[in-house]
Amino acid sequence: MPMKLIRPLSALVLLVATALPAFAADPEFPPGLRLGMVPLIGLNAAKTFPGFESEDGSVKVLITELPPDAYGEVANAFKASPAGAGGVKPDKVETPAGLAYFTTETGKAGDALVKRYSMIVQGTGFSGYVAVQIPENATKIYTDEAVRQMFASAVTRKEVPVEEQLSRMPFKVTDLADFKNVRTLAPGTSIILADGDESTGFEPKPFMILGLIGATPQQAEDRARFAQEAALQIPGVRESRVTMSEPIRINGQQGFETRIDGVSGKDKTAVTVVQWIRFSSGGASLRIVASSPRDQWPNAFNRFRAVRDGIQPKG
Repeated sequence: MPMKLIRPLSALVLLVATALPAFAADPEFPPGLRLGMVPLIGLNAAKTFPGFESEDGSVKVLITELPPDAYGEVANAFKASPAGAGGVKPDKVETPAGLAYFTTETGKAGDALVKRYSMIVQGTGFSGYVAVQIPENATKIYTDEAVRQMFASAVTRKEVPVEEQLSRMPFKVTDLADFKNVRTLAPGTSIILADGDESTGFEPKPFMILGLIGATPQQAEDRARFAQEAALQIPGVRESRVTMSEPIRINGQQGFETRIDGVSGKDKTAVTVVQWIRFSSGGASLRIVASSPRDQWPNAFNRFRAVRDGIQPKG
């Protein structure tokens, strides 16, 4: 099925649609994302997800980013099965961002009949994905042609302004330590600061991931075990070995520092990774994961600490 590989996102989904060819003048980008489009009339910025929705929340347009190779996989699937199958109608449309592929199908959201659309388009270093959900009683206004026109307005931007990305985070980052690239990983939750980029891979150069994690242990002995287990499960790091793990204070709060040695990336770069967790007595705790090739560690570690110590609460 052409869109099978991105079907899981359709659960999160719920994209688009609005009335006919009455477009606003300019495309709109959800904060922190590199894919945007002109929302149809009646759709405004969504309150709880990146994209657009109708005032009553019944029509939804989810916009997100997928890995760069996702577009090619979908394009190949479309070519292999141009007629589609299982009631899923495949189609394509030219956009300012390039050729986009999309599907149309019917389904259910709870007991309500809905129409779903999924679109993918190629960006620079990412694949842009849009998922739309329209209840059956709104399909006379939000027609197939209206959705197609909205898809046709899709545009991408190479960079998201750093200030825009940081403004979406639940904490202030006051020192970027000269990192060249800032990328949102999950809007409002996590962000990466890196000297490398998606095309070359992040692992060969220093990078940091800043984010929040849910409830964490309150007892000191439980925190030590929690920190070590979390460090050994950092994605992408193999042959991990803990070299240091101890409690510290981070900006006056209880924290834990854990370091591991391992290898990372397709070239098996030898890396040292530090994980800092700044525990919160209630709500989410701050987690920082910072990685550097071992031969660049001393200078990178100073930069990592500068970023860590510059993170402040908002408000």
